[in-house]
Amino acid sequence: MADLPCEKEKEGSSPPVVGVSRCDSAPLLWRVQDLRAVRSQGLVGVLLGSLPRTPRQNGRLGRPLLLLPEEEQLLVEHHGATTTPPGPQGEGGVELSQQVALYEEEQRRSFEEQSALALQERKLALLRAMSSSHTGKKASCHHDDRAEDVDEALRGRLEALSQSFSFPRSALAVQLSTARAGLTYCPEARAVLQAVEPGWSDRCCNARYQVFRELRGRGFYLTSAGKFGGDFLVYPGDPLRFHAHFIAICVSLDEDVSLLDLLAVARLGSNVKKTVLLCSPGTDGGVMYTSLQWSGMV
Repeated sequence: MADLPCEKEKEGSSPPVVGVSRCDSAPLLWRVQDLRAVRSQGLVGVLLGSLPRTPRQNGRLGRPLLLLPEEEQLLVEHHGATTTPPGPQGEGGVELSQQVALYEEEQRRSFEEQSALALQERKLALLRAMSSSHTGKKASCHHDDRAEDVDEALRGRLEALSQSFSFPRSALAVQLSTARAGLTYCPEARAVLQAVEPGWSDRCCNARYQVFRELRGRGFYLTSAGKFGGDFLVYPGDPLRFHAHFIAICVSLDEDVSLLDLLAVARLGSNVKKTVLLCSPGTDGGVMYTSLQWSGMV
């Protein structure tokens, strides 16, 4: 790994401070200027939001931007991130009761409007049905009094419908809100969501961050490599312009690695045309790299 390019740090200009919003343990960026700021520092993240005009497609996504834990830690270490205060939904029971009362009032008003519309639709359907059946009767009537009787019967049916019509609440169309500042869970579910990663130890997190910081300092761009069975995908430049060259896997120097696991990751890297890097953080702050490439069976 002696040929890895190094990135010269810019002196004299401190990076702008970005506001990080937290949804349980997930660090999110919402403001456009924050997304531009972290991108200028070589941090990629993952877009999660849908586009306003085409919300059902998933080919192109929008804000918020989800940061990797290592990306957030690097920003905090460089004093480039601060946690934004939570929204008004957690200010207390008074605010919550007001929101509940407002929601119930909206539901009541919507029920009344939909009841009136349903009654009007039912009357129109009755008028169409009875008009077609009474047209022949009125044409066969030679006396005006009999035609008036037909019209009176029609008016009676409409009045009876107005008095007996009942719109069930189960038929109420409810509009679901698709934009919220945060989510609420029961305490058990929240405890699970607040975990960084199931089964991760502090030692593992520190090793990942040490590798991330060292590679980012060399000028590489890094994203998650979960779908390739690694820790990071390593790009020589912006991921919008380059393909990843390496799959970084963080292992400690004293960790025993199975030969079958080495063969598996080397074969996987060969299939996706990438070099597998075994990254082992040292005690002196440096990282030792071992590259694996599949050359075939002997």
